[in-house]
Amino acid sequence: MLRRIERLLLDLAAAAIVALGLLITVSVVLRITVNSGIPDTVVMVAELMVAAILLPLAATVAARANIVVEVLSQHFPMRVQDLLVILGGIIGLLALIPLIWAGWKEAVTAIESGSFFFGQLNLPKWPGRVLFLIGVVLCWVRLAVQVVEDIRTVSSGAHIETENQAMEEV
Repeated sequence: MLRRIERLLLDLAAAAIVALGLLITVSVVLRITVNSGIPDTVVMVAELMVAAILLPLAATVAARANIVVEVLSQHFPMRVQDLLVILGGIIGLLALIPLIWAGWKEAVTAIESGSFFFGQLNLPKWPGRVLFLIGVVLCWVRLAVQVVEDIRTVSSGAHIETENQAMEEV
């Protein structure tokens, strides 16, 4: 189930990137040709960027494609490396909690107040706030599942397979 949700969010992020490209292209062409543009383009671009960046976070965590620093850790024994992976996951979970709290507060405030961006279209603020919250919450859920799986793997005496190690074996 989680993989399907991650795939959906990844597809939505891809659609947001395509929409960003089209929106910017059409806006530039309109400015060049008829000296006019799409109203509130800057607001729409900002909101689409939220979707493009945050929605694929859970899929990134699931693929273990997040940024890692192995300058020192690659020289440690595999058991220590596994423990560092688990520690990093736990720190990530703790680091996301304030973002989830702030995202929740922002989303609820935007929905309850009915706030909007000042511009020609008076676009509502809540969609971007809700997308932010969805992206960060699902990233946290995926990371929590991964930390539990990693703890089980290490407890059973096996080694955590990371993306970089899988690529080295190929």
